Amino acid sequence: MRAVIFVTDDEQAIRAAIVKRLTRQGHRAVGYESGEALLVALEHDLPDLVLLDVKMPGFSGIETLKQVRQLAPAAVVIMLTAYGTVQDAVEAMKLGAYDFLIKSVDLAGIDPVITRALDVLSLRRRLESEQTHQDSQYHLSNLEAHSHVMKQLFEQVREVAVNPKSSVMLLGETGTGKEFLARVIHHNGLRAGGPFIGVNCTAIPKDLFESELFGFERGAFTGANQRKFGLLEKAEGGTLFLDEIGDLDQSMQAKLLRVIQERSFRRLGGTDDIGVDFRLITATNRDLKKEVGRGAFREDLYFRLNVVAFELPPLRKRVEDILPLCRRAIVRFAQEFGKEVPDLDQEARTMLERYHYPGNIRELQNILERALIFCQGRTLTPSCLPSDLRESVPKVAVATGAGLDPMVRVEMKLGQQTLADIERAIIDEVLRLADYNKTLAAKHLGLTRFALDRRLKKGIEE
Repeated sequence: MRAVIFVTDDEQAIRAAIVKRLTRQGHRAVGYESGEALLVALEHDLPDLVLLDVKMPGFSGIETLKQVRQLAPAAVVIMLTAYGTVQDAVEAMKLGAYDFLIKSVDLAGIDPVITRALDVLSLRRRLESEQTHQDSQYHLSNLEAHSHVMKQLFEQVREVAVNPKSSVMLLGETGTGKEFLARVIHHNGLRAGGPFIGVNCTAIPKDLFESELFGFERGAFTGANQRKFGLLEKAEGGTLFLDEIGDLDQSMQAKLLRVIQERSFRRLGGTDDIGVDFRLITATNRDLKKEVGRGAFREDLYFRLNVVAFELPPLRKRVEDILPLCRRAIVRFAQEFGKEVPDLDQEARTMLERYHYPGNIRELQNILERALIFCQGRTLTPSCLPSDLRESVPKVAVATGAGLDPMVRVEMKLGQQTLADIERAIIDEVLRLADYNKTLAAKHLGLTRFALDRRLKKGIEE
C-alpha cells in the first residue's frame, strides 16, 4: 500500500532520515518541524499515517494528537519517543495513538511498525466500505483467495455468475461457506439487482415446506385466510438458494423437478400456472451420487440440479487462506465489540494454521469471536484461544506462504517421530498442495511418479 505519511519531529536530522527512508519505500512522506506546522498542513491535506514526536517545543505531541484526532480522525498515529518519555507515549495511546516508536540511530525498527499500521488501515477501510455497501462483501474482487484451489474456484465462479439461468450445485462439508458462495454467484451476475431467497430444507417441517415454496390461495386449507406468496414468487428475477437439498423428501423432489422443467408452478388451491424466472442454486454436504444409487434422491432431479457443480474444499486443505481469513474476521469483530484491532501473536498464528477445523470457516469465525472477547491488550495471544487449539496435536509438516512459491515447514519432536514419519508427513502435505495431482507432487519432491507411488505404497503396507 502506497501511503501519505506526515512525519513531525523538531529534530531536523531524525525527521529528514525518516522521510528519506519512507520515500525510498514508495510512500509520499512529508516532514514538519512542529505540531503547529502539522495542524496547518492538515487543513489542506489528509494523511494516511502520522508519525508524531512526543516532546516538541510549542505544542507537545499529546496536545497535537488531540487536535489531529479531530482534523484527521481516519489517520493512524504513531508516536515517536525517546527512552525517557515512554510513559508519555503510553498516555498518547490511551488518547487514540496506534503505537509508539523509540527513536534510534537504526531506523530499521520503523519498518515493521509502519507495515502493521498500514495493514490495519487497509483492513479498516475495507470494512468501512463493506458497511457502506452491504453487498460489497460478496464482490469477487474483495474475496480472500490465497490458495491455488480457491483462486481456481473463484475464476470458475466468475464465468458462471454471468450466465443468469444455469443451475448450480455447491458441495462440501458443513461450514465451508456454501451459502456465502451462493451469494457471491448472485451478486456478481446479471441477477444482482434481484432478490436472493435462501432457505434451509431441513429448517421447515415437511408438511409445511410445500406451502412455503409454492404459496397458497385463500381457503386452500384450514387457516389459509388470505393469499400468501411462496418462495418461488419471491425469488422472481433473482436467485433461489435451497440449502441441504439432499434432505428434501421425495414427494417434494418430484414437485421441484416439475418447476425446473416447466418454469412454472401453481399456488396451493390455485388453478392458474404462474411463470417464474430465477436461478436455482442448491447445496448439500451429502454425496448425492450415492443417494441416487440407494434410491433416496431422484436421478432426474440430480441431473437437473447438477448443471454446474462446485466443491468447496475444507479449511484444512487450504491452509494458505487461514491467516488472511483470520485478519478479516479480527477487524470485523473488533469493530463490533468497540475494541482496537489487535495484532496476531506469532505463536497464535502458528496454532491457527495448524488446527484441523472440523467445523471449517464457521468454526474459525467462532474461535476468533471468542478470542476477541477475551483479548484485553493490543496483541491476540495463545491465551485468548480456546483450549482445543492449544492442546491440539500439531502437524509435523505444514504449508506456509502463498502464491506460486509456498513453503513446507517441518517440525520434529525428537524421540516422538521417526524419519519415516517425517517423510510421509512431507509427502502428504505436498500432495495436498498439488491438489492430489501425483505427477505434480512428484515434480515438487524431485521424484519420479513411480518413486512417489512406491513410497506411498510402502507407507500403506507399514
